[in-house]
Amino acid sequence: MSYESNPILDKLPKHLKQYIKPQNYEHYTAINQAVWRYVMRKNVDYLSKVAHDSYTQGLKKTGISIDSIPNMYGMNRILKDLGWAAVAVDGFIPPAAFMEFQAYNVLVIASDIRQLENIEYTPAPDIIHEGAGHAPIIANPEYAAYLRRFGEIGSKAISNAKDFELYQAVRHLSIIKEAKGTTSKEIEKAEKRVDELQQNMGEPSEMALIRNLHWWTVEYGLIGSLENPKIYGAGLLSSIGESAWCMTDKVKKVPYSIEAAHTSFDITKPQPQLYVTPDFAFLSQVLEDFANTMALRTGGLSGLQKLIDSKDLGTIELSTGLQVSGNFESVISHNGEPIYFQTKGKSALAFREKELVGQDIHQHVTGFGSPVGRLKGINLAIEDMSPRDLKAYNIYEGNEVSLDFEGGINISGKIVTGTRNLQGQIILITFENCQVTYNEKVLFESNDSLYNMAIGERIVSAFHGPADLKSFDLLDHELSSSNPKATSSKDGELENLYQQIRDYRNGKNTTISRNKVFKVLTEKYPLDWLLSVELYELAVGNQDLDFASDIKAHLNSVKLENPKFGHLIDDGIGLTEKEFARVK
Repeated sequence: MSYESNPILDKLPKHLKQYIKPQNYEHYTAINQAVWRYVMRKNVDYLSKVAHDSYTQGLKKTGISIDSIPNMYGMNRILKDLGWAAVAVDGFIPPAAFMEFQAYNVLVIASDIRQLENIEYTPAPDIIHEGAGHAPIIANPEYAAYLRRFGEIGSKAISNAKDFELYQAVRHLSIIKEAKGTTSKEIEKAEKRVDELQQNMGEPSEMALIRNLHWWTVEYGLIGSLENPKIYGAGLLSSIGESAWCMTDKVKKVPYSIEAAHTSFDITKPQPQLYVTPDFAFLSQVLEDFANTMALRTGGLSGLQKLIDSKDLGTIELSTGLQVSGNFESVISHNGEPIYFQTKGKSALAFREKELVGQDIHQHVTGFGSPVGRLKGINLAIEDMSPRDLKAYNIYEGNEVSLDFEGGINISGKIVTGTRNLQGQIILITFENCQVTYNEKVLFESNDSLYNMAIGERIVSAFHGPADLKSFDLLDHELSSSNPKATSSKDGELENLYQQIRDYRNGKNTTISRNKVFKVLTEKYPLDWLLSVELYELAVGNQDLDFASDIKAHLNSVKLENPKFGHLIDDGIGLTEKEFARVK
């Protein structure tokens, strides 16, 4: 096992555990730690004024430190008191898996950390976004309940083929943006691909719509009044650039509603509009309203058609509670209602998320098809028939029957047996020598094999994934390499300078000459600004004002050479001076 488990993680199904990877804490460099520390110092200072109260309280409750990247094992020891856990995962994972983790009260944390040049924002999931953004807010019980519920519902949302294409394109963009040596041309090409897909998604799937809700709440949500909102979305909490930008009048604030599901977003750009919820409880209300529109709750012909269009593993539930899982291939309808459905390839039958004995993928290797609805000319649905009713209509063990369903489906053959649910309803009838026809066209014919007919007047639910997770082999994810990114000998020297200053601050080696480090830095790495900001903080803290003045002068020259880092340098200096003034 590549991670340390606990009672919460023990409950995860195998197909989710395949996404977990070791954090490899020893692979974080001193520059990585400096990036984390800069963002967290700035966040705690600024966000204490503009974030929801749960954020600063949650930082303490979850044990997230300003000075060091969180260790997953340490986080889990503290999160367990909140009923949650955290795991390191392989960057972007499929949206359905991401949400399913939430349903199990597990935060997924991309263990990589953004490069220094992307310190303000990165489209790639990283430990700043996940650890410093998502984790603190779950200390709020109402919000934690929303997050878990969102996972339950979101993991059942039906996708389409274009969703997966977009997921792969966004994942690719996030990887190359954070990879050393990627050219601007490669990034531009990947961004263009994401943009093209976003502009040509067609009718949005359920997954696309619920991902919009996730984005405008969990990632980029504001809470309170339109005039004085507070930040709670992890994307804003972890972006030192956008957390300030979103508080200005340049970003439009609108009341949160179900309309957010139809508002798309661009992951590569700052958001021009944000939604404001009055409180966390309102988030759950909108989520339930949206869930009422999903095939999960509406079923019917449209729900079945969504599964067919998705070309992915899904499940329908009939009015008897019988669940059929597989890749749905076709449907025959009559008067706007499905009267026959067909899966292709391995399929399985279940009741209340538990596979029926003898109805697994080995029994249904090539697919499963069955009529839906009532028998023609009979007002009583088969599922509502008592044993006496069934016998009266000749639906009885050992009898040869010909069953005509409304819409033109006919089942003829010899009844072998029936399967009932715990309430006594018949949910499955097994035939031998069976033929299934639609207006005299043969849909299925059994010779030596048995035919199982599902019983159900209606399709009441349709959702992504199998009913019983154990029915199918869902292990298809390969972890990317956990090895640290290769560094040149020149990078290694800069890393060493950062490490010396980190060791000095942590009291590991107080004999290090900060002046010598500064001299080497200015000679060999004149454009590196973050280590100079750290040296300035130490100089001011030690009241070495002449040294501090030299560093500040150097930083001003760096600003002239690299204007895009000017505000970051100013913020670092300002933060140090504010802290020093407070101590003084």
